Amino acid sequence: MNDETGHPSPDGIAGGHLILVGMMGSGKSTVGRLLAERSGWRYLDNDDLVRELSGREPSSIRAEDGEAALHDLESSAFAHAMAAPSPVIVGAAAGVIDDRDVGQRLPGDADVVWLRARPETLRARIGSGAGRRTEATDEAWLTRRAELREPAYRALADLVIDVDTLSPDKIVDVIMRWLATRDDGRPEASG
Repeated sequence: MNDETGHPSPDGIAGGHLILVGMMGSGKSTVGRLLAERSGWRYLDNDDLVRELSGREPSSIRAEDGEAALHDLESSAFAHAMAAPSPVIVGAAAGVIDDRDVGQRLPGDADVVWLRARPETLRARIGSGAGRRTEATDEAWLTRRAELREPAYRALADLVIDVDTLSPDKIVDVIMRWLATRDDGRPEASG
């Protein structure tokens, strides 16, 4: 069913914890906020939760306290999001996937959507890298990091969307259609 704008409607979609995963620059925050507007569900962004829990910017935590301290706060923020009442959309920090027991911390109503992008797409979207780690502007680093994380993303994902050529609106359309028709399988969607 479509709403008055022609987009898939949230009517009749059972809500749970919808978790968006992917590398930095894949569009988790943009898609999450747009999906929240369209579905009426609350959106929780991992970076916003880190700010709320620590009173600090993630980039300053990394610079002043180190990568491990930031990952600890990101994991705490993720746990906070998993405890939130559903329906809720969660934009998970890319590093959360590095936590080997992340799958065990997912609530039973969780659906995981992997926003998959090529390294060159990520690099273009990251731009100058303002507010991000210094390596974020290095396409070779992005390639290596994406390759390392790919097995974990794939293992968790209930839906994989290749986002390179899709607008945020189209990505949300794919997610909304999938939510309306999903089953226990693990479909893949592409641009």
